[in-house]
Amino acid sequence: QVDLVESGGGLVQAGGSLRLSCAASGRSISDYTVAWFRQASGKERNKIASIFGRNTWYGNSVKGRFTISRDDAENTVYLQMNSLKPEDTAVYYCNVDYFWGQGTQVTVSS
Repeated sequence: QVDLVESGGGLVQAGGSLRLSCAASGRSISDYTVAWFRQASGKERNKIASIFGRNTWYGNSVKGRFTISRDDAENTVYLQMNSLKPEDTAVYYCNVDYFWGQGTQVTVSS
């Protein structure tokens, strides 16, 4: 069992930045792939970034703007989001294996 808690969402103007956190408890996630997904209203949930060890992957929509990182000592994964656009507005979810967090809302105003 892994409990995941996302935080750091909020309302930001276009061009701004936010850093999301995914804090895990119940099990160390250091040996797992951790992914960030997002789901805009009325749309499907899509993976936007993942990290396994120090290897990272980014979806085309966020490449060059978002950075995923991990702190294994804190059992936490981060998503630094820069140059935010209104189309980044969504609920952002953290995923490890079959486990999901509750999501955190990110709203980018134009």
